[in-house]
Amino acid sequence: QVQLVESGGGLVQAGGSLRLSCAASGRTFGSDSMAWFRQAPGKEREFVAAIRWSGGSTSYRDSVKGRFTISRDNAKNTVYLQMNSLKPEDTGVYYCASSGRWLPTREEEYEYWGQGTQVTVSS
Repeated sequence: QVQLVESGGGLVQAGGSLRLSCAASGRTFGSDSMAWFRQAPGKEREFVAAIRWSGGSTSYRDSVKGRFTISRDNAKNTVYLQMNSLKPEDTGVYYCASSGRWLPTREEEYEYWGQGTQVTVSS
């Protein structure tokens, strides 16, 4: 089992920044990639970004490229999502997820999930 705990969400004005953190614990040795997904009210959950624990390769959805940066601290078993130039359409619950696969972008390829943290961007 892998436990994931997100933090860092909140309310921010458009153009502002937030940094989300996801602390992983438990049987993390089986985890290859970590990702952030988000779900806006009334919409399906969507992929945001992913990173590999080893080597740090990353993947982003097009709408966040150049604004969001995913990173990891292997010593702390923690993944971060730095979000800059936030827009109202970035509003949603942000989830951290763990996968044994190489940078998957579909949620069904992720085995473990955190409880989510709310991000609200006001216009």
